[in-house]
Amino acid sequence: MNDPTPTAQAARRRTFAIISHPDAGKTTLTEKFLLYAGAIQEAGAVKAQAGRRRATSDWMALEQQRGISISSTVLQFDYRDHVVNLLDTPGHRDFSEDTYRVLAAADAAIMVLDSARGVEPQTLKLFEVCRSRRLPVLTFLNKMDRPGLEPLALLDEIEEQIGLRPTPVTWPVGDPGSFRGVIDRRSGGFVRFTRTERGSTAAGEEELDAEQAASELGTAWERALDECALLDEVGAVVDQKSFLAGESTPVFVGSAITNFGVRHLLDAIIDLAPSPAPQLDADENPRPLDSPCSGFVFKVQANMNPAHRDHVAFVRICSGHFERGMTLIHQPTSKPFATKYASSVFGAERMTVEDAWPGDVIGLVNASGLRIGDSLYLDTPVVFPRIPAFPPELIASAHSKDVSRHKQFRRGLEQLEQEGVVQVLHRVNDPQPVLAAVGQMQFEVFAHRMAHEFNAPVEMGSYSQRTVRLTDGPTAEHLKGYTVVQVLERSDGALLAMFESPYFLARMESDHPDWVLTPILTT
Repeated sequence: MNDPTPTAQAARRRTFAIISHPDAGKTTLTEKFLLYAGAIQEAGAVKAQAGRRRATSDWMALEQQRGISISSTVLQFDYRDHVVNLLDTPGHRDFSEDTYRVLAAADAAIMVLDSARGVEPQTLKLFEVCRSRRLPVLTFLNKMDRPGLEPLALLDEIEEQIGLRPTPVTWPVGDPGSFRGVIDRRSGGFVRFTRTERGSTAAGEEELDAEQAASELGTAWERALDECALLDEVGAVVDQKSFLAGESTPVFVGSAITNFGVRHLLDAIIDLAPSPAPQLDADENPRPLDSPCSGFVFKVQANMNPAHRDHVAFVRICSGHFERGMTLIHQPTSKPFATKYASSVFGAERMTVEDAWPGDVIGLVNASGLRIGDSLYLDTPVVFPRIPAFPPELIASAHSKDVSRHKQFRRGLEQLEQEGVVQVLHRVNDPQPVLAAVGQMQFEVFAHRMAHEFNAPVEMGSYSQRTVRLTDGPTAEHLKGYTVVQVLERSDGALLAMFESPYFLARMESDHPDWVLTPILTT
C-alpha cells in the first residue's frame, strides 16, 4: 500500500508491547518474532553462552550478564506488508515504572505466561497497568513443551485472577511436556511442529486434516477435541469487540524456545491487534491522524552506543507525516527542535530514518533537552498527557568513591535521573543526593552504569523502606515537627513526604484531612 496519507499509513502499523513475569520467556519470544519476520536469520539463546550471539533486544551489559531484561527496547520490522513496532519491556518488578512508560506508547500488549507457573504476582501488576491504559491484551501460554499446568486450569486462572475472559484461538494437542501441536479453532485444522536445532530457525509446520490427526495422535487428539467442544459450549470464542474493549483476551499456546506456535501469535498481531487511533491530548480531545506531525517522548536512554556517549529520546509519532530534518516545537519550552539526527531502532542498532507515520517510534539522537512525557508538534499545538511516575518505595544515599570524579558523578546522576533509572531527591540545604526507587535492583543498575558508563564508581548506603506521597509547601511546614516523616525535594521542584510506615501516613490523613498528601501514580 503506497497511499501517502497518515490515515492509510497508520492502518499498516501495529505497535505493541510484550509483558510477562521474569523468566516466562518474553525476550525469547521477542527474538523469535524477528526470526519469523525475516529480520534476523538465526536466533540465539537468551542466556547465551560465551561465543554465542546475545539476544537482540538485551543490549545492556548488565542484562547480558544476568540474562534478564532491565531496559525496555524498541524493535521495528516488516511483516505481511505491515510495519511492526515491538516494544520489549523489563520483566523484573523493580523496573515496572519503565514498563508503564513503554505501555503509554503501545496500542496493544502480549501477556506471556509460563504454563508451569500460571498467573504470577508481577503478571497481575503489569496487567493492572494495561487496564489503566485501556490496552487490549493477547495471551501466549508459553513453554507447553515442558511439564506444566493443565491448559483449562490456566484459563480459569486468567479469568479468576486477571478478570479477562480467555478465548483460545489455538489449543494444544498432547499433555504439557509431550506437546504434539495445536488445533486452530478457527479452521479446525491441526498443525504439527518439527523441532529445529536450538530453535535457531523457523520450526517446520505440517498441516493434517482431522482424519490424519485422529489416526496418528489417538487419545491425545480425542482429548483435545473434547476440550475444544467444551470451549465452544461455554462460548469461549474470539470476539473482536470485547477484545478491543479489554474484556476478553485471545489465547495462543506454544513454546517460544522451540518456535512452536510463534507464527500464529505474530499473525494475530496483524489480524487482531488495533492499528494506531487518534491520540487523546491532555484535555481528552483526540488528535486526528491527519493533523500535522506530533508525538511524545516515552523513553530516554544514554550510552546505547558507548563509543559515542550518545543520548536518545524515543518518540511515539501520534499524527501526521514525520520527515527527517523537519523542525518541531518542543511544547514545554515552546522552542524549535531540529530533527536532523532521527533514527529507526533495532535493539542497540539504528539507521537514519527519513520519515515516519502514526504508530511508529523514532529515536532522536543527542536530544538532551527532551524529557520523558514531553510533547512535540508541527504547526498545530498539542499537549499530550504526562506520563505519571510510580511512588518510590526505597531510598538510599550515594556518593562518589573518588572526589576527583565529582563532575563525572554529577553528570551521571543527572543523566540517569533523566532516564528514570532512579529519582534524585535532596533535603533542604543539603547538597548530598538521596536516591529513590521502586525496587532494589534500580540501585544496582545505577551503581553499575555510574562505574562503567560515567567512570564514577559510587558508594551506596543501605536502603530503607518508605511510604511516599506528594505534598505542598504549607503541608511540608506542618510535617517538620514529626520525626516519622521527612520531606525531600525532587529535581523538578516537587515535594515528597516520606513516611516510615503506612501506619503513620494513615494516621496523618485521618487527623489532618485538609493536608495535601497525594499518591504519585494516578491512572
